[in-house]
Amino acid sequence: MRMLNDCIVVVTGGAQGLGEAMARRAALHHAAGLVICGRDEENGKRVAEELSAGGCPTLYVQADLSDLDECRAVIHAADARFGRVDGLVNCAAATDRGSVYDATPELWDRIMAVNLRAPFFLMQETARIMRREARGGSIVNIGSINAHGGQTNLTVYSTSKGGLSVLTKNAAASLGADHIRVNAINVGWMITPNEEVVQRKEGNPENWLELADARMPFGRILRPEDVSGLVMWLLSAESELMSGSIIDFDHQKIIGAYR
Repeated sequence: MRMLNDCIVVVTGGAQGLGEAMARRAALHHAAGLVICGRDEENGKRVAEELSAGGCPTLYVQADLSDLDECRAVIHAADARFGRVDGLVNCAAATDRGSVYDATPELWDRIMAVNLRAPFFLMQETARIMRREARGGSIVNIGSINAHGGQTNLTVYSTSKGGLSVLTKNAAASLGADHIRVNAINVGWMITPNEEVVQRKEGNPENWLELADARMPFGRILRPEDVSGLVMWLLSAESELMSGSIIDFDHQKIIGAYR
């Protein structure tokens, strides 16, 4: 198990879905403290209380990451509570649909604010603290396989994730001298509560997950625990010589090899 002993970790979007799974996994891996954020105050407080009761001090910060001041406030709260930040997972994202034909300027601005601007300024504030403490650190950006082009109804989202890949590489080069590592995971199709909502909204049957799993070469699409395990490795000292990497975590692309 990749341990996070003595590590203070911030997980954006940690109040639900994949972010919550990462926060719970970090606590299991003995993180010294956690900060999670999200817009759902009730759920965020519930998760924080459960993790704290389990032995991992956890702070919930209510934040809308489309607001720049609230982005910075998340990291400032972590510094105020724990005195440092050792790891940052940029997991929160807006996944609204929008194509070349129908995306509005408002949709573009909202998705870019959450998916690209927020990670940049969260990294900026985090890197300043990491440099001040001279302990190094690890930043993991959660991207999407859509960064390689994406579905036609996810044009804006895909563009934001493509930008996040470039940002990851640039930040890794910029922060390496301070022993701050920056990597990204381009996550493939994964089941989350939000994905369930999207699938039903798009008119797919109740057993869509069963049908999707059956089409996969390894028998299922991704689960949050798959991704959270990789994130733990990237946060831990086991990956201390890895930075600037974009990992495509998606096995759908090998389906052709099985047919």
